[in-house]
Amino acid sequence: MPELPEVETIIRGISPYLEGEKIKKIKLNRADLRWPFPENFARRLEGAKVLNLKRRSKYILIDLSTDETLLIHLGMSGKILVSGSKMGDYFYESSKSNNHDHVIFWLGDGTVITYNDPRRFGAMDLTKTADLNYHKFLQKLGPEPLGNNFDSSYLKKKLSKKESSIKNVLLDQSLVAGLGNIYVCEALFMSGISPKKKASKISKNKCEELVQNIRTVLISAIEAGGSSLKDFTDIQGNSGYFQFEFFVYGRENESCKKTSCDSKIKKISQSGRSSFYCPSCQR
Repeated sequence: MPELPEVETIIRGISPYLEGEKIKKIKLNRADLRWPFPENFARRLEGAKVLNLKRRSKYILIDLSTDETLLIHLGMSGKILVSGSKMGDYFYESSKSNNHDHVIFWLGDGTVITYNDPRRFGAMDLTKTADLNYHKFLQKLGPEPLGNNFDSSYLKKKLSKKESSIKNVLLDQSLVAGLGNIYVCEALFMSGISPKKKASKISKNKCEELVQNIRTVLISAIEAGGSSLKDFTDIQGNSGYFQFEFFVYGRENESCKKTSCDSKIKKISQSGRSSFYCPSCQR
């Protein structure tokens, strides 16, 4: 599933094409994705001007001139591709039709934005922009990990009452929004914290270290265009590169990257998700 850096990469990629443009036409190749499209979905979008794009957690939010906001979640395998547009010295040819192209947006300048999703776990919805924070997808989300409201004091307070493992707690979107399995594994390694450690046992100093490392790994991943393990690509279909910088994720039985450590990376299952860690460096 695309995590925060991958969603941020998509938003930064499509914003220059969408912002300020009018949605000329919408084609829906099916009646639903993970859930049915909202009533009169295409009609409500056609003719609307795109004001701006932003991200909340793993959701793409597109504010429209109709005082509505389009919410998009990429699910497990969703992609947003751009074609039929010239940007600088580059021209992106119109893409060939694909069985998994479920929603196609034609913009006023001829740009085509295609939502492709082989597994159809993604979702789209429309809501009044003024009510956006109360939308069912967003209302229970915690603070953004790159925002000012996520700091060591906040994290320590939240962890102090949690008896579950730190790995599982950090994946709780009501505690912090947008963190996923990959980047939690990486941040815990960078902080020297075992994914099995009880959350309430994490010290204030370790909370400070963890917050900083969460930010560092997310920013680094965004700069690398995200991580491409299975399905993720950017708007031109290119893979991200951060997977080549992983310390632990997906590296079971490989040597720890710390030169002072001769241990092998271990893999365990926690609440149905794979956790990767170094048993020597993470306590």
